[in-house]
Amino acid sequence: MATVLPFRALRPKPSGAARIAAVPYDVVSTDEARALADGNPLSFLRVSRAEIELPANADPYAEAVYQRAAKNFATLRAASFVIEDEPSVYFYRLRMGAHTQTGLAACFSIDEYDRDVIKKHERTRRDKEDDRTRHMMALGAQTGPVFLTYRAADEVDRMAERVTKGEPLIEFDAPDAVHHAIWRVGGADRDALVAAFGRISSLYIADGHHRAASAARARTECRDRGLSGTSLGDGADYSSMLAVAFPHNQVQILPYNRIVKDLDGLTPEGFLQSVRERFETGAGPAAPERRGDLAMYFGGTWQTLRPRVRPDRTDPIGSLDVSVLQDRLLAPVLKIADVRTDKRIDFVGGARGTAVLQTLVDSGKAAVAFSLYPVRVTDLMAAADVGAIMPPKSTWFEPKLRDGLLIHVI
Repeated sequence: MATVLPFRALRPKPSGAARIAAVPYDVVSTDEARALADGNPLSFLRVSRAEIELPANADPYAEAVYQRAAKNFATLRAASFVIEDEPSVYFYRLRMGAHTQTGLAACFSIDEYDRDVIKKHERTRRDKEDDRTRHMMALGAQTGPVFLTYRAADEVDRMAERVTKGEPLIEFDAPDAVHHAIWRVGGADRDALVAAFGRISSLYIADGHHRAASAARARTECRDRGLSGTSLGDGADYSSMLAVAFPHNQVQILPYNRIVKDLDGLTPEGFLQSVRERFETGAGPAAPERRGDLAMYFGGTWQTLRPRVRPDRTDPIGSLDVSVLQDRLLAPVLKIADVRTDKRIDFVGGARGTAVLQTLVDSGKAAVAFSLYPVRVTDLMAAADVGAIMPPKSTWFEPKLRDGLLIHVI
């Protein structure tokens, strides 16, 4: 069963929260992070991506980056943050257009992550783990939450509905028009939420596998160094990780689309012939209207592709549209075997829409683009339940949590 650990959050003073809050460190490049932080000395990107304050050619993994992050964090903490008086949990609401989702922010057990009470569906890269582990150790804190989901529970939904009728502790509209609101929950309501999550059998990492893996490695490093953990006395130390858990029926997954830069030597006619041998094709919309359809932009038109041999729907990985595209087209036709390492393929989050795919192809920056129907959160859960690994870049979660709003001091 899932263990929720209330914690004494380090958080911004409400008046400065909007200027401090930053997009997750891993959704922007160094140049994009530098542009976003420009003119804003409070931006948390100066902590999460401290290389933006170093020369443009600086190694983003140099020791100087982590030293600068720690310095900036200490300065920001002293001037603009407070520590809660008592261990608490929080409801964190995101609203983007007509979509709203409300999750529980708290600390969660890394031991349960090890035992797959908190389930994974993605492999992590060692270099990315190294980076965030060093960042956590340099700061003595986890500054951005893991995004979890769970099968919705009525008792948690009822408490969320009641608590969030009150005045938020923090509330603002981010520059991307996403509305963020946070409510602190203490006392009897906090204890009731801890008990309610104790009746939830599993949690699932939706987004943030590298943060979770890095938190586990930081725990091991703290133990190896003989560190005793936080002095805050809240019961949540380096053996727990900061996360926000959302009910599955509120989570929004957008497609993670693909562009390929060249046809691997094929002529346009040869490429189309190979596609038609594997797929039924016909004029179609830029965004697939149902699971099982793929959309391809090539030669100035959008086409719908349907595999001539339908996948086995009982296979939680092979039946995914992203797997069909990879196994039936990208690998055999365009010779892209490993999308993690092949420089000929790139990925476009669904929040950017399909027009950007068309622009990239029309401009000659890509040869062909593929638009996918979004993966369902139940697909993610089914894969994780059997210990399967989903293909890279299968899901794009939107809206995204912000870094720097709730910090777990370890």
